[in-house]
Amino acid sequence: MSASDEDKVKGRLHGEQFEPETQDSLWWRLLFTVLIAIMINLAQTILIVVTVIQFIIMLVSNRQPNERLADFGTDLGIWIAKAARF
Repeated sequence: MSASDEDKVKGRLHGEQFEPETQDSLWWRLLFTVLIAIMINLAQTILIVVTVIQFIIMLVSNRQPNERLADFGTDLGIWIAKAARF
């Protein structure tokens, strides 16, 4: 990953996070937390599938990773981190 790519990832991962002007009730917070937990589990499953596909691609193509899959995996990992921060 080049230096500019690392800056982009750091910006997306550690960038500003939306803060609402008013606080939600605890029940809404609980509902959102449960929904995000379900989405994180789904995202982890997708990440495992993408990892296996990337490994197979690297076996077939002489250790050359698929850049689009690698970028997707990076973006998905960043989303999981942001969702966990909620």
